Amino acid sequence: MQNPILLYIDPGTGSMLFGILIGIIGALTYLIRTWMVKVRFVLTGGKSTGMNIDKLPIVIFSDDKRYWPVFEPVCRELDKRGADVVYMTASADDPALDNSYEHIRAEFIGENNKAFAKLNLLNAYIVLSTTPGLDVYQWKRSKYVDCYIHMLHGPNEIAGYRMFGIDYYDMLLLSGEYQERDARNLEKLRDLPAKEIVMIGIPYMDEMVRRLKEAPALPVHERTVLLAPTWGPSSILSKFGDRIIQSLVDTGYRIIIRPHPQSFTAEAKLMEELMTKYPDSDRLSWNRDTDNFEVLRQSDILISDFSGVTLEFAFVYDKPIMIADTEYDSSPYDTWWLDTPFWTLDALSRMGMTLTEESLPKLKDMIDEAIDDPKYKAERDKARSETWVFPGEGAYRAADAIMAKYKELTETEAV
Repeated sequence: MQNPILLYIDPGTGSMLFGILIGIIGALTYLIRTWMVKVRFVLTGGKSTGMNIDKLPIVIFSDDKRYWPVFEPVCRELDKRGADVVYMTASADDPALDNSYEHIRAEFIGENNKAFAKLNLLNAYIVLSTTPGLDVYQWKRSKYVDCYIHMLHGPNEIAGYRMFGIDYYDMLLLSGEYQERDARNLEKLRDLPAKEIVMIGIPYMDEMVRRLKEAPALPVHERTVLLAPTWGPSSILSKFGDRIIQSLVDTGYRIIIRPHPQSFTAEAKLMEELMTKYPDSDRLSWNRDTDNFEVLRQSDILISDFSGVTLEFAFVYDKPIMIADTEYDSSPYDTWWLDTPFWTLDALSRMGMTLTEESLPKLKDMIDEAIDDPKYKAERDKARSETWVFPGEGAYRAADAIMAKYKELTETEAV
């Protein structure tokens, strides 16, 4: 029997071997495509056919089904303009697969390395994604893609990704001047070519505002507290564990816990322990809905850390927040490289009360004060204006930027 230790490959080595394999496959694919072009050239009597005969116009890549609400407003706008889009998803149950748009064709391309293997050999003019880490780990830039565009899936830091998250994109679609500042500073620090940056706003939050205006009024309900942390060692559940949940239960209020989806993968043991100790009941529920619209609408206050959902709750629903002091560790993230303030933490500290482990016994009183005291609204309004340009115009401006880039690429090729 083989020693299982001898069969182990660490993630870094695995990524390197995967990259080498994809490089070999890519080189062979390039040779085959070049040969096919030469054959076509001969068969057509010497008329040029070009290598872009099968090139896709626009591809959207989503690594998880939860990003369909982020992309759908942009897809709708592109569809109105008759732009053909292939929506590639790594989720077999992505709601995008059932979309009814005439020009948006969605396909499941497999999970993890299977998805990246397809992406790494993609032949397209434009790839739009919210996924960081292009050309860092398994997801490599394809030599057959002309432009990679990154769009944020939250109203917060472009430097909040793990290191080198957006370094190898060609264009960024942003929503705040501080994001552009940080992107430019990272480029200078790493001697990277300047990316094209377009300010568009936040399409999916525009959609949330529209849905909120159209939604029926909520019935009178008991006070409801939503706990919605991010994941990782600096998150509430990692730092406070069951102590924060017990303190919430002790308030007597209705409690909803919505962990970050990544927690169920990266922190599976912790999630299992907490959900076993605090199962669903008439006073507490665990929420894993793909769409967070209703759970945010039904909650009176949100307790979180530095999760992007906190900003959605404050800006779209205009409701109070409470931020846990989890001593954010910036070392794994791009923000570690920068001397400028971490905007998200600064904004959150201005907009809401800070919850420490020592203050957990007073949590009920703090919740009541945060809900009833209007002094934080002015700070919410100020922070909203800093990170959300062109409210209501995000999808339109995103489609403008994508179509302009597509026109530029195809016109250049035709010359």
